[in-house]
Amino acid sequence: MSEEKAGRKEEFRVSGSEVIDKIKEIIHEGTARRIILKNEEDHVIMEIPLTFAVVGVVLLPIIAAVGAAAAMLTKCTIVVERKDDEVKHEG
Repeated sequence: MSEEKAGRKEEFRVSGSEVIDKIKEIIHEGTARRIILKNEEDHVIMEIPLTFAVVGVVLLPIIAAVGAAAAMLTKCTIVVERKDDEVKHEG
């Protein structure tokens, strides 16, 4: 059971103008391992791996790149792979 809970995926469908705010919110929560941005046809536009090394100033160019990609999209899907901290506490 804990293997299934080791990580989970969530999907958010947003308009291009909402992408930056949603990604900033996800990063601020601090539980995401990776963020995947997909277009309307479900093709991956960008993948953002989030590790402890990716913080602060390093995120600024990533956010700018997401903004540039989002500007060309009318609708997109944000897939968030999250780490599940509850598994560690069940042990």
